[in-house]
Formats: sequence, C-alpha cells, structure tokens
Amino acid sequence: MNILFTLCGRAGSKGVKGKNAREFCGKPLVWYSMAAIALYKEKYAGNDTISVVLNTDSEPLIDLVQQVSSLEVGILHRDESLAGDKVAKVSVILDCLNRAEQMYGIKYDMIVDLDITSPLRTVEDVRSAIERKAQRPEVDVVCSVTHARRNPYFNMVKEENGFFCKAIPSNFTTRQEAPVFYDMNASIYAYSPDALRNKEHTTFFNSNCDAVVMFDTGILDIDSEEDYDLMQVIAQFLWKNKEGYMDVYQKVENWK
Repeated sequence: MNILFTLCGRAGSKGVKGKNAREFCGKPLVWYSMAAIALYKEKYAGNDTISVVLNTDSEPLIDLVQQVSSLEVGILHRDESLAGDKVAKVSVILDCLNRAEQMYGIKYDMIVDLDITSPLRTVEDVRSAIERKAQRPEVDVVCSVTHARRNPYFNMVKEENGFFCKAIPSNFTTRQEAPVFYDMNASIYAYSPDALRNKEHTTFFNSNCDAVVMFDTGILDIDSEEDYDLMQVIAQFLWKNKEGYMDVYQKVENWK
C-alpha cells in the first residue's frame, strides 16, 4: 500500500498566534506529529511505501521540519488561494495529494493527515485509523473521535425565541438512555484519494464516514491560549501515566 502522510499549517492563526511554529513542552509542536509518523514507519509500515509532505506558507514551520534529518518531508509551498482561514482543509489535503503524486511519481492508496495542533496521540492511534480505512475501502474517510461529554438529547441547550431549551427535544431522563454521540477531535484523518477528488469539500464530513475512538482526556485541539496552556499540563500527565504517549515524546526528545 502507498500511504501519503500530510502535515498542514498556515502562517496565520486567529486563536493562537503562530501556533503551528510554536514550542510544546520545550520542543517544536510539529515534531510530535512527525514523531508519530516516524514511529509508524518503524513499527508498522512493512513493505508499504510511505511519503510525508508539509503544506504551508510559514517559513518558520518549514525550518523546524527541516531540522529533523531522520524523517524525509517534502515541502509544498502553499498557494495564496489556499491560505485563507475559510478554506476547507480537505481542499489543502487534495492539493497535497496532487502535488505529491507529481513530486514522487506514486499513486497513493490512502492519505493520512495528522493535525499539527493535536500533538497528543500514540502510534497505535495512527495504526488504528489506517487499518480501519484499509478494512473499509468504501468509506470516504476514517477520522478520530472521542466520546462526547455532552449530549444534544440530554444536556446540551440552544437559545430559541429568547429562551434556552434542549438542542434536540427528548424525554430522556438519563444520558445513558440517549443516543451515543462523539466529538471529532481533529487529530487523525485517513482519506480515500477518489473521495478527495470527487466529493464536495465543504460538506465532506456529512456522509459516508467512519471513525476510530481515541482516549479523550488528553485530546484537545489547540485553538486558544487556554488550550495551549492546558494541553501542556495534560501532556506531562500522559507521558508519565499512559502507555504509548511516552514513545512519541521520547522520539521528539531524541531530535535535538
């Protein structure tokens, strides 16, 4: 199988300034996603062909990625048309696919995007998503999710006509009775190349998707300064107490 790993990061950010090129617990944030890829190549790639590309308009981010000599990463300078904050990320992933196939002369069977701002994942999480997508070639994407802490049938509300009411009206008296919901945790996405090329990007996740469930406590997408601070506290706990997270951290530590 030919797998393309993508790392995507804009230079601009409204929530956390320059977040993609920041440090996380003393090391470049992007290195944690790179370490997960490196570990997957070492442990599970076998005879698969693995390529990695960075799609960005950030020179500092390019510099950080190129400091790691042990993981070859192709640099794709992002076109201005894909650099806005309203551009669907799926469109950027398609750009990665088309340009990587030209760069390497390879037809890819799967595209796996690891979000730079979700650094706390294990190599087993990555393997799980890839294996799930390989088992279900008919789905357009396998994304990572966590169990939702709130449920729109039970304890989520919306404002309507000056009042607050349940997001979805129901008679459930306990959360356990309500249908199960999950949060997309913005960590791992395993895409079908055909779907990227043929499906509407703005509604891509509205249908024909599958998911793998990740451990929820440590998984926040860094989208504010508060997220950034809290994630570093959670990271220290996970590295000490949860199997798998330390492997990624140790890989990053070795990249001096």
